[in-house]
Amino acid sequence: MTSPSEAPLVLLTPARLVPLIQIDDIDDAVPLARTFVDAGLPVMEIALRTKAAPDAIRRIGAEVAGAVPIAGNVMTAHDLSIARRAGARMAVSPGASEELLMAAVDQDLPFMPGIATPTELMHVISRGFHVVKFFPAAPLGGAAMLRAMAAPFPRVRFYPTGGTSELDFAEWIALHNVIAVGGSWLAPVEEIRRKDWEHIGKRARYMVSQFAGRRAP
Repeated sequence: MTSPSEAPLVLLTPARLVPLIQIDDIDDAVPLARTFVDAGLPVMEIALRTKAAPDAIRRIGAEVAGAVPIAGNVMTAHDLSIARRAGARMAVSPGASEELLMAAVDQDLPFMPGIATPTELMHVISRGFHVVKFFPAAPLGGAAMLRAMAAPFPRVRFYPTGGTSELDFAEWIALHNVIAVGGSWLAPVEEIRRKDWEHIGKRARYMVSQFAGRRAP
C-alpha cells in the first residue's frame, strides 16, 4: 500500500508536466480537462482560488476518463477539507503553515507542502514530508537552486512551479530530484475564457512530443 507521503511520487513522476489551471466558469472544466487528457497530460492542478474550483475538480473526476485532478493553492485546513470532499487526488500548497501540516498529517488525502528555503524544507521534513512544491521556482534561483539542494537533501523530491516555461522545462526535468514541473503557461486564463481548446491542446501536444519520452529520475 502506498503511504500518503509517497503518493505524490506515484501521481506526478509519470506525468512529468502538470498544467496549473484557474477555472472561473464551471462549464470550462470538462472540455479543458478533456483537452489535456487527449494531449497526454492527464494530471492537472486546479487552483482553489475561485468559487468554481471545487465543482470543477468534482466534475473533472466524474466526467473525464483518465483525468487526475489535484487541488492547488491549498492554504488552510478548511481548504484541505474542501479538496478532499471535491474528490481531489492530492492537495498542494504554496507554503507550509504549522496548522496546515498538522491537518494534512491527520487526513488520508495525499498532500504536498510548498517550500522556498532550506530552513522551510527542514521543517516539513521533520513532519514527514519528503516530496515538496518549490515555489516560486524561477525567482528563487531556478534549476540552480534545486541542483544545490540535491547534496544536503538527497531524499527530497521537488515539484517546481512559479515562473516556469516551455523554454526552461528541459533544464528542470533533467534534475534527478525533480519529479514533475507545473506551469500556468499551459493554460493561460485568457485562453480558457475564450474557450480556445484548440490552441491549448496544440501547445500541450507539442510539449508532450518534445519531452514525454524523457526518462523519469
